[in-house]
Amino acid sequence: MKKLTGSFRYTQWDPWLIISQIVTIQCVLYLTLGLWLALLGTLVGDTRTLDHIFEYHELQVRDFGGRMVIFAFILNALVGAAVLLFVVERTKLCMDFTSTWHLIHLVICWFYNKKFPSSISWWLLNTACATIMCVCAEFLCLRSELKAIPLSLGPKTDL
Repeated sequence: MKKLTGSFRYTQWDPWLIISQIVTIQCVLYLTLGLWLALLGTLVGDTRTLDHIFEYHELQVRDFGGRMVIFAFILNALVGAAVLLFVVERTKLCMDFTSTWHLIHLVICWFYNKKFPSSISWWLLNTACATIMCVCAEFLCLRSELKAIPLSLGPKTDL
């Protein structure tokens, strides 16, 4: 039985909901990151592989391909903010889900490379992307939460 505690949302802890939200966010963000990389790679005429997502040595500012990967990650952080708006819908949970996504990405990169990411550019990019994703998602969710809630669904009557 779920209880209301003076707010319009249920406050009971639901681990299956949280797990499904995490899985949804992971899948959507990796899908969109792959699409961004494929689109940008097509525009430049370069092929993209999983290395561009998980290999931290691919993040180089020196060459155009590396800058393109960085740009795809930044665009994906903006997409992540929109995903958090639709999947999580709570301002106070944006930082939690952003941190979870980036922590899981760190673990996947660690296993993919068989060593802990040591590149400064990888850490700077992921910190910047986490900040962009979190701040933009909080802004979007806050705007959504502050919308006026209509009290009557019927036609207006003047008394």
